[in-house]
Amino acid sequence: MKIQGPNPFINAYRNQQQKQIVKKSEQPKDQLDISTKAKQLQSQDVSSIERSKRVTKIKQLVQSGEYKIDYQQTAQKMIDFWTNQK
Repeated sequence: MKIQGPNPFINAYRNQQQKQIVKKSEQPKDQLDISTKAKQLQSQDVSSIERSKRVTKIKQLVQSGEYKIDYQQTAQKMIDFWTNQK
């Protein structure tokens, strides 16, 4: 078999590749917008400040070996959690 001249199918393949490269660069980037109301709520979260103080205090007690677990309270919290959940 004798092939003469350029193969037209190769050029069609190259053209298709160039179109795909152009399309990939045109895709928009992902973006996240947070509303001003959400930002205000996040910055005014007083409970998170109190919680971080409490967590720091507990960490210090655990590290010093002075933290005592109240098993009765832990059990009651677990019972309350599982009985109230539906």
